[in-house]
Amino acid sequence: MGTFAVINPATGEKLAEYPDATAADIEAALASTQQTYQEWSRKTTVAERAALAKRAAELFDERKEELGAIINREMGKPLDQSIGEAEFSGAITAAFADNAEKWLADEHLEVEDGLKTFFRFQGTGVILGIMPWNYPYYQVARFAVPNLILGNTIILKHAAQCPESALALEQLFLDAGFPKGAYVNVFATHEQVSDIIADDRVQGVSLTGSERAGAIVAEQAGRALKKCVLELGGSDVFLVLDSANLDHAVEHAVGGRMENTGQACNGSKRIVVMDKYFDEFSEKFQAAIAGQSYSDGDFGPMSSEAATKTLAAQVQGAIDQGAEVVVGNNEPEGNVYTPSIITNITPKMDVYSQELFGPVAQLYKVSSDEEAIQLANSSPYGLGSVIICDDLDRAEQVGNQLDVGMVFIGGAGLEGADVPFGGVKKSGYGRELGKVGMLEFANKKLFRYAG
Repeated sequence: MGTFAVINPATGEKLAEYPDATAADIEAALASTQQTYQEWSRKTTVAERAALAKRAAELFDERKEELGAIINREMGKPLDQSIGEAEFSGAITAAFADNAEKWLADEHLEVEDGLKTFFRFQGTGVILGIMPWNYPYYQVARFAVPNLILGNTIILKHAAQCPESALALEQLFLDAGFPKGAYVNVFATHEQVSDIIADDRVQGVSLTGSERAGAIVAEQAGRALKKCVLELGGSDVFLVLDSANLDHAVEHAVGGRMENTGQACNGSKRIVVMDKYFDEFSEKFQAAIAGQSYSDGDFGPMSSEAATKTLAAQVQGAIDQGAEVVVGNNEPEGNVYTPSIITNITPKMDVYSQELFGPVAQLYKVSSDEEAIQLANSSPYGLGSVIICDDLDRAEQVGNQLDVGMVFIGGAGLEGADVPFGGVKKSGYGRELGKVGMLEFANKKLFRYAG
């Protein structure tokens, strides 16, 4: 049985299976990406590579219906969200293409001796990407596109349940005009991934995935002295500090928790509400979560049987330790998990420090900004956060004290095609998107002229 298979999480039906890569396949990927880096990437300009990315952006939009249908059956994302992901991936690709020459322009340095000195940003070689199932196009676009424009070449190992979206992406980049060897998909096993990381032709690795996978890849990359970027889990807080419009707060809390059926690293997983608003917010939030409809497409099935079992076990553990489920029943039907809210969580419970990767919100009441900050920072994760507060200065002061990589003030979903993304603590390190994301795997080459 191959590692890579399409199993529709809505029905449990296996639709397709693909063989694992052979040793010859892996060597061919390494050889072709290295050759293309040497013979194509080094001899083309940023503008030329950006023009190909621009065409790739157009193809994301032209093929959005087809691309959306693929991931709908691979990992269960509602079809409108699947199509929207393809559209957003195109927007990301276009943003990198449009800004590439500006973001990669030489950076002149003011130095004490006055000699002409500048950084030039160039590729370093072959970069391995290890991508997750929850955003099969978006995660790849934000990793691969900036590196292709920069002048790196890509070996892409996608999630085991996403082989058809993986192949669709490889074909999209070829059809956009990137040469063979610029972007190569491999159905690699864990052992083969380790071998790729260790290979001298590979200059770096980027992983989006679990904390466990990140620790393994970071160890392997460190042993091989390779640059590593990790985008891992999160247990983001949604802080309601002060609001004259609780309906707005509830709307964004629901959106932040339910996006992608709750399977987003930076989803709003811990809803933390000031005591003066708690009762009213809780009543409205419970009604809104209870009103989410599977048949209407508000959410989809969990991505797999394993994901469903993991979430149900975490919630049952919380119940056994004294937490209360106020919405939902922790009784999934197949992979359809009823959106839920749990309360009365204490620091002694396992769920207090866990990431719940699915449509389950944790609801907390606090009585001060200090208590909210302490609760927020008690998590081992530090990806993003949302602060709802009419006093924007107060919101920013609270944001300053959060141990996170991102602070969204006034609403959830403030991501953008050119807005950097990343976290701290066990949420990983490095950044994607924007100029800083484009420079993660750059050779910041120093040029210096004699007087």
